[in-house]
Amino acid sequence: MQSKNIIIGTIGQDAHMIGQFIIWRSLKEAGFNAISLGACVGQDDFINAAIETKADAILVSSLYGMGLFDCEGLRDKCIEAGLENVLLYAGGRLTTGVMGWEEILKRYKDMGFDRVYPPGTLPPQVITDLKTDLKIAD
Repeated sequence: MQSKNIIIGTIGQDAHMIGQFIIWRSLKEAGFNAISLGACVGQDDFINAAIETKADAILVSSLYGMGLFDCEGLRDKCIEAGLENVLLYAGGRLTTGVMGWEEILKRYKDMGFDRVYPPGTLPPQVITDLKTDLKIAD
């Protein structure tokens, strides 16, 4: 497989690292060039890393429930930075309150995210979706 550059991190003020670490390690084992930015990563840091590495995808993790606010405008900033083709994925506990999954999914899709994952999504699903979206043959 041609190595694809994937940026991963926990957005905003979210300090939860375990989920994004598991995805990062699984991506590395699957042959991706996964670059972890760690926790509490701002939108500009994701974008700068994506530019620097010529990233194919940005994977945003959020578990503290504020992802909806932290992710707002990320696609627009990507476009402004010349990253209109970068894939945007988000996963975790992406909102607080009682919003149903279909509404969460719609909100993220409306913000320009290509894939959105609920809590408990396992790495093989993300890897399969990346291979599909990046047109990587097994």
